Amino acid sequence: MAAWLAGTAQAGVRLARRVPAPWPYLIGLFLGAKLLLTLVGLLVLHAWDGIPGAPPADETLMWTQQREVSGHRWISFWFAWDALLYLRLSELPLTGPWRDFGFPLLYPFLARPVGALLGGDNALALLLISNVAFLLALWYGYRLAELLLGDPDAARRFTRYLVLLPTAFLFQAALTESLFVCLALAAFYHAERRQWLLVGVLGYFLAMSRSVGLVVALPLALVLLRQHDWRLGPRALLGYLRIGWPLLLLPAGWFTFMAFCRWRGGDWFAYQHAQQVGWGITVQNPVPVLLGGLAGEARDAARVWFAVAVLAVLVAGFRRREVAYLVYGLLMVFVPLSMGPAVYKSLLRYLLAAFPVALVLARWARRATVDVWLTATLALVQGALFVLWLSYWTHMII
Repeated sequence: MAAWLAGTAQAGVRLARRVPAPWPYLIGLFLGAKLLLTLVGLLVLHAWDGIPGAPPADETLMWTQQREVSGHRWISFWFAWDALLYLRLSELPLTGPWRDFGFPLLYPFLARPVGALLGGDNALALLLISNVAFLLALWYGYRLAELLLGDPDAARRFTRYLVLLPTAFLFQAALTESLFVCLALAAFYHAERRQWLLVGVLGYFLAMSRSVGLVVALPLALVLLRQHDWRLGPRALLGYLRIGWPLLLLPAGWFTFMAFCRWRGGDWFAYQHAQQVGWGITVQNPVPVLLGGLAGEARDAARVWFAVAVLAVLVAGFRRREVAYLVYGLLMVFVPLSMGPAVYKSLLRYLLAAFPVALVLARWARRATVDVWLTATLALVQGALFVLWLSYWTHMII
């Protein structure tokens, strides 16, 4: 037996050596996060079983729907609120009336063919898409950080901090976060490599994954301007149009969803009206919304302080060469806030899209002592929020 185990271990080492870098590190990071969160999740849920008076009335329906998704708790606890709506969208028949326009459809529609390959299990398909996108996001994040920070060690820190962001456990949930961040990182990576047609294709799907994807055209355009030394003038503008025309595919992606709304609902802005009726979302100035949250009830103030922390890190870590990433990060904070106070409930989730925060942290943590303390702090914060996600206060996170 000992000889067999030793031989198996040696074979595993040889296999790992054949896998090109940085995949061994990224796969280890991915699997480590997956196993740790699964173990903690099951322990927390077991601890909550039988608590008197729980769950509260406004969470009972969600917990019932979770049990209907799967009898395996390590699967079902990744479905909460919006995740259950995505599952429903993935299962709605494409014929007949369509009334669900509140969410862009890339993520749930991807689950249809994947679910068919999995024997009709769309719930498993949604999780598979999220987790594959998460792993790809780590690869694109590593490569992008190599380009921007110029150091493999910094690239590894970036991917680790991406996994440790306060609500990064949502990358593994049946939500759009991992798909959105994966597409965003891929778009920026290929923009840095001047592969603009590929940027446009990725941006098209980025805009179809979440509404905020449309505005990513602006920071991507700033990458193009920086690559040409910020030159302006008629001749320069014609050159930008000749090279960067694929950026027009980002608004085309959102227009595709609007066309779907018109086709199935008779209203180009059916998504906007659905959000107004369902969640009280109206476009407004994000600054008063930010300040109002800080002065509001304790739960809203706590969420908004996370947004303030993100803004502080982005601004403090600003470098002129990375102005596109600063603008992207600011958009990922202020665009959700422009939806009004209704956003407070999901603000911690939306902030996860601001991946440049991890870039700044990776640069700040060059010293091993800083890296250790920052890693430990982020792990504790994420652990506390993960417990909230699993307990009867899921709405604190989403």
